[in-house]
Amino acid sequence: MSSLRLEVASGASAGRVFDAELDIVRIGRAETNDLVLSDALISGEHARIVSSVDGFVLEDLGSTNGTWLLRAGEPHALGEGRRAVALAPGDRLLLGGSDVDGIELRVDFALDTDTLEIALVRPMSELGKSAPLAAGDDRLQLLVQALREVVSHEGVSEVVSGIADAALLLVPRATHATVVLRQEAESGRAGAAGKSAGFVPVVTRVRGPSGPRAPEAPVRVTRSVVRKVISERAAVLAADAPSETFSSESLLGASIRSTIGVPLWKDDAILGVLQLDNRDAPAMFEARDVDALGILAVSASLAIANAELIQRLSLARAELKKENQYLRGRERARSGEVQIIGESKAMSELLRQLDKVVDTRVSVLIEGETGVGKELIASSVHYRSKRKDKLFVAQNCAAFPENLLESELFGHKRGAFTGATDEKKGLFEIADGGTLFLDELGELPLSLQAKLLRALQEGEIRPIGATQSKQVNVRIVAATNKNLETEVKAGRFREDLYYRLKVFPIRVPPLRERRDDIAPLAVFFLNRYTREMGKSVPGFAQETLEILSAYDFPGNVRELENEVQRLVIQGDDGAFLTPELLSPRVRQIETVLLSAGAAKGSLKEMVDQVERQILIEALRDHGNNKTAAAKTLGITREGLHKKLKQLGVG
Repeated sequence: MSSLRLEVASGASAGRVFDAELDIVRIGRAETNDLVLSDALISGEHARIVSSVDGFVLEDLGSTNGTWLLRAGEPHALGEGRRAVALAPGDRLLLGGSDVDGIELRVDFALDTDTLEIALVRPMSELGKSAPLAAGDDRLQLLVQALREVVSHEGVSEVVSGIADAALLLVPRATHATVVLRQEAESGRAGAAGKSAGFVPVVTRVRGPSGPRAPEAPVRVTRSVVRKVISERAAVLAADAPSETFSSESLLGASIRSTIGVPLWKDDAILGVLQLDNRDAPAMFEARDVDALGILAVSASLAIANAELIQRLSLARAELKKENQYLRGRERARSGEVQIIGESKAMSELLRQLDKVVDTRVSVLIEGETGVGKELIASSVHYRSKRKDKLFVAQNCAAFPENLLESELFGHKRGAFTGATDEKKGLFEIADGGTLFLDELGELPLSLQAKLLRALQEGEIRPIGATQSKQVNVRIVAATNKNLETEVKAGRFREDLYYRLKVFPIRVPPLRERRDDIAPLAVFFLNRYTREMGKSVPGFAQETLEILSAYDFPGNVRELENEVQRLVIQGDDGAFLTPELLSPRVRQIETVLLSAGAAKGSLKEMVDQVERQILIEALRDHGNNKTAAAKTLGITREGLHKKLKQLGVG
């Protein structure tokens, strides 16, 4: 049998040697793994090593901090688009980092060297052509039953299990049936390119008192038989006896344990191997068993190929469906409609921050008032990053009640709750490989905060009603207009989730803090809505822009966009947009400007003069009581003192 040795060369478990004779070795921080590594950089289920018939394959399970293969001193990353790599003896692995921070494992293994006597080899070209079953043969009825078992399934896993059950039905002396399937993995050998095929056992069925069942303990295949089936492209009958004990001829009549391996194929490609064993009592298989299994293999191979095709088509259909759901928003982004407009110093600083974070793996927390354009910033994070060819999916956490929001984010299995008539993919699965934007994160219920934290830490989700978790590779961008630190102190938001999200916070300033951007934004929205409505509006009157720039816009960019849309609706073709078209709440600032007698000058000078007049009038109205004046103005007493000092009001 194949033996695998892993030596932990660094980290908390440095010096530990792990010897395994398992088909799958799971590596991670969780106690359920075969090799448990307690280091913080290791994910709960970080990676696994799968034994194939001709070696071992390393798979990254969507770990948070990544997996690397070190060969000839060069690190090769496993991640997006490359989750598996074939291993070679002497390879070194780095888990959780590609440099000194990573936990190093050294790999060594030797392939099994089963001693088997080959009793019969039947070339693949002859399988299914022989006619060992004549009318009246008792095996004819068994073959009909076996073929019905195979063709009654559609899914790959169901078809494969059906093939193993059918083989046990067809060969009564067999005690174990295993199906080994081809699995594509990136070639890990130096100088190799493309992909190499690993053949991995995917299902084993054993004969039970009431029919075929799953084994109670792992069952290893006779790998040398599988390798010979693949290399010879033939069905093989073999016995577990030393070659010097029996000749091929004597084996056919001997009462000893034996093994049959039959290829499963499509055209010239080997899809897998069906292997039958008798492990409980001396019982030699016969040539007629090989021929019967050869007939079964013809239909079984076609069933596997069809099931894999159906699976690929189903996945492609689901992919097309989910991409179509977001195609309109995505194309708007690429055509320039998702565009950050801003010339102020505050926006320049924000864009500089974005450039630093777009191609990292950290979560981004966007803070700001309602309407400042947090989703716009989130989409900019996505479309400026290397994930831009994947989906950007947005969800408002306040838009659904708790039970529906959980299903929306994580999906559900059929029958998970009343009304769950079909299986549903959650937004985490839909956004796999891309970015998920969670707006109004402060509204997320505490119960879902725990699931979100797990998705962030471990890169895994569990749909409602599911018994197993799914690995996802999603970049989270969250937004809120609440003070999450205050929410944490009040017990309404998890502290561990808060610090996990606030790795790189970005504050989007309100419009009143970047008045220089109001005019460019107004022109941008004017151009958009004149195109949409087919109107010819030359622009804004100067006084209109001055009033817009002086207004505080408590609704921020969203309010400005609505105001411009309203202006375009009311405006006449060929006419400038004049102040009388503005909504009453915006025109209030015109009265203030006139009452202040603002002298002409720069926009900042005029706005400062208006603010100075407002402060003076507020203090006069409250008998110079600064606390009362601040309350009326909607600012703090300290904020009022700061304004008075800035504007030179005594």
